[in-house]
Amino acid sequence: MNNPVVQVEYSARFRRDIKRLYKKYRHIQTDVQPLIQQLEQGETPGDQMQGVGYAVYKVRVQNSDVEKGKSGGYRVIYYVKTDALTMLITMYSKSEMKDVSADQIRQIIEELKDTP
Repeated sequence: MNNPVVQVEYSARFRRDIKRLYKKYRHIQTDVQPLIQQLEQGETPGDQMQGVGYAVYKVRVQNSDVEKGKSGGYRVIYYVKTDALTMLITMYSKSEMKDVSADQIRQIIEELKDTP
């Protein structure tokens, strides 16, 4: 496997989200791994979120613990901080939460700036 081109980091919020979701969906880490590999290769899957003011993308990830395909799966929100650094900032299950607002995303990114 090629060395990662892009470093992928996890915000504290993302770590909390995945830990909470793991209690219900045991295959979450396996489900998210292909996305992390895509990001490490410099790809930007998903749709850029409008109105955030940052290079933030929302991507659908299939939840293999439910039989609904990508539409009923997870949403992973990530922030392309630099060409060499992408930050996974939050994640949720579509069945538990409808959407996340641009304001919420901006707030998470502002919190990231405050932490070293």
